[in-house]
Amino acid sequence: MRTPFSCDSDLGKGFGSRFEILPALDQSTRDQVFTIRHEVYCEDLGFEPLREDRHETDEYDRHSVHCLLRTADESHTLVGCTRLVLARPEDPAHPFPFESACRANLDQHTIDSRALPRHKIAEVSRLAVRQMYRRRRGEKHTEMMLRNRDFGSSASPRFPFIPVGLYLGTMALAEQCGIEKVFVITEPRLAAHLSRLGFSIVQVGPPIEHRGTRVPSMMDVEQSKEGLRSLIRPMWELIRGGVMAGYEGRRAAMVAT
Repeated sequence: MRTPFSCDSDLGKGFGSRFEILPALDQSTRDQVFTIRHEVYCEDLGFEPLREDRHETDEYDRHSVHCLLRTADESHTLVGCTRLVLARPEDPAHPFPFESACRANLDQHTIDSRALPRHKIAEVSRLAVRQMYRRRRGEKHTEMMLRNRDFGSSASPRFPFIPVGLYLGTMALAEQCGIEKVFVITEPRLAAHLSRLGFSIVQVGPPIEHRGTRVPSMMDVEQSKEGLRSLIRPMWELIRGGVMAGYEGRRAAMVAT
């Protein structure tokens, strides 16, 4: 698949005029993440039970870092979020979600996650996009996916800023956390689309049934950074800069106190 965008298209400017991504490093922004997840996973899709506090959380959140996507205008309307699950500090060998879900299916010849340094691997999960931004008419009760038509055509080009932006955001989080390999369970076409954009991502097991058909994949962070197509590199630099600024701001605040 070839996208209808030329290499000199400024996707960074296009993304930045619409959205901004920041790391959710304080309780206020994490609460916004949990609110989005409740709206999507509990209310819209029914994947998780409704909670009285309208916050969708689980056991992995206490050792995860989160990414928040919102509009770039003054309203800062919430759009979506995702998280990067890190190894459990007190028990690094504890399984990641993908290791539990795909226990019998992971291809150990391709990659043995158990043999990797646990503090150097992580998992992308809980990617959630609010209904108003998720799909066109008739698709509002489905998850955010990445399809050929999301890139438009030569006559009417467009770019899927939201899902690609969230994956670039998790890559920036991984860089900040010193993560080398990132695992993800996705719908089958997503890994292929990300690979065409330059992400170094490979399937590491056969499809499983997990809220639909899903495949386990692994992304190499450094190779992805180096291999991104020039088309989306300005978008990556913008998102990476926003994530870095968030972490630098937190470090400065900690020094000041």
